[in-house]
Amino acid sequence: MGPQENIYTIPLLPEVGAETYKQIFLSVTNPLNDFVVLCDLLGGTPANIISKLIMEGKMIELYAGMNLPMVIEFINSQMIHSEPDFIRAGRESIVSVNELINEVAEDEEE
Repeated sequence: MGPQENIYTIPLLPEVGAETYKQIFLSVTNPLNDFVVLCDLLGGTPANIISKLIMEGKMIELYAGMNLPMVIEFINSQMIHSEPDFIRAGRESIVSVNELINEVAEDEEE
């Protein structure tokens, strides 16, 4: 999808503790007016830290369980100026390839 602007990654590195991660997150996001956060794991350190910030009153939209289709949904929505549907994009991207192959094979046999 080419180079992207306005996408920031804040990795949790092994040597970074929770308080340091929080400070890094705030330093990246404080200048932003409106943003969405996609975290990999519900219950993981980034999601926990950001959840606490939300509970303290910070206006942050947080989605956990991030996968690449959710990122593509975000980029596409920005390109066509629409609201992203992260949950739909994430759910629809989870597919048992074995079941899909079996379904196609059964359809071809009919």
